[in-house]
Amino acid sequence: MKEVEFLGSTRREISSWDSDTRDRVGYQLYRVQQGLDPSDYKPMSSIGTGVREIRIESGGQWRVIYTANFNNVVYVLEAFQKKTGRTPRGVIDNAKARLKAIEGEKV
Repeated sequence: MKEVEFLGSTRREISSWDSDTRDRVGYQLYRVQQGLDPSDYKPMSSIGTGVREIRIESGGQWRVIYTANFNNVVYVLEAFQKKTGRTPRGVIDNAKARLKAIEGEKV
């Protein structure tokens, strides 16, 4: 089973969400750890190859951006509540920077 590594403030962000949302996120990350796809996701190729966004609907829209392309680790790049139809530029930029840092470590 792959381990999960939360980058930046992602763990703190997710822990601030209500318990139902946290449980749903936890289950979806567990699926990814097992090598399965999340129940509801979309590719985030604008961030990088193999990056996906888990989509949770639980009294709002919640998103977790991750990659599972490196060794036996699921890297959580970003976690946020989605309030508009578009992913905020700052979220995309943070996820790209974190992915680049991971890629630099793995070379």
